[in-house]
Amino acid sequence: MNTIEQQLWDYIDGNLDATQAKAIEEKINADAEIKIRYEELLNLNLAFEEMELDEPSMSFTRNVMESVALEPAPTTLKTKVNKNIIYTIGGFFVISLMAMFGYVLYKSNLQLSNFDLDLNVNFNWDKYITPTTVYCFLFADLVIGLVFLDHLMRKKTTHK
Repeated sequence: MNTIEQQLWDYIDGNLDATQAKAIEEKINADAEIKIRYEELLNLNLAFEEMELDEPSMSFTRNVMESVALEPAPTTLKTKVNKNIIYTIGGFFVISLMAMFGYVLYKSNLQLSNFDLDLNVNFNWDKYITPTTVYCFLFADLVIGLVFLDHLMRKKTTHK
């Protein structure tokens, strides 16, 4: 659709402001071809207004919903991943990292001539290991043990 035709439709529908409507009126009066096009569009618009709109039947919605209900429900796509591909990719990265680490060790100049490890290990155990910390540690172990026991019991009942 060209711009003059769009402007004519807007003029017919009344969507233009006063200055634009006046400019279109001048174009219609000045050019015979635009006037013929305007009259064709005006007749077409009148024909559209005289047409009666068809309404769907009362049971249209019900019929559509029934046809949708008869369609099979979509299922999730279940794909199986080949574990060999995963192992191959993982192996490639592990071998690459090991090769880079070996290259770094080969090219590095490690000399440990003055390696003196003098650690002062005066650690006051009584300050940190109190009865409260021992009870907390035993409680946490008990909870972890009960969770593990529950896991084992559930696994046995599901196999039976």
